[in-house]
Amino acid sequence: MSFIERMRQDKAGVTEILRPYPEIAGPLSALTEHVMREVDCHFSITERELIATFVSGVNACTFCCGTHQAAAEAMGVSPGLLDALLTDIDSAPVEERLKPVLRLVRKLTLTPTRMVQADVDAVLAAGWDENDFHQAVMICGMFNMYNRILEGYGITNTAEYRLKAGRELAHAGYLHVAQPAAAADQ
Repeated sequence: MSFIERMRQDKAGVTEILRPYPEIAGPLSALTEHVMREVDCHFSITERELIATFVSGVNACTFCCGTHQAAAEAMGVSPGLLDALLTDIDSAPVEERLKPVLRLVRKLTLTPTRMVQADVDAVLAAGWDENDFHQAVMICGMFNMYNRILEGYGITNTAEYRLKAGRELAHAGYLHVAQPAAAADQ
């Protein structure tokens, strides 16, 4: 469902929100594809998807969390890992060096004005570099934005739709968001 009549369907999502705005859809999907799939950093594509899923889980964004959890699991993330991370990062079965990154994005999501040097230092001390830190901040910022957009429009959808969309996302990437919007304009 959605708060906007043109999207009151069980298949509404980012593509449908952006369809009337191809001038936004193209650059936004290109940026997301670049950060999540193409940019050179030490996070694997799967780790990037996990970070995005975690941010969406922290925000309790049903659509993004469910869709990106399905994508992450299709990429090999263990079922139940997100719930473990949302419950307690310290005891979650995730690589130790990823935990400071997840703490950083949780804090940046929930209390951004309380970020301190120690938050960044913990990421760097775990073996990540400045570029990796930058990518974590970019992923966090982008998914906070996407969460706000989807929640603002009231998009939730069914669990089945989110699972299907997440599996497609795992294989197709993020550029598909702009394709239907551009095609609808022609």
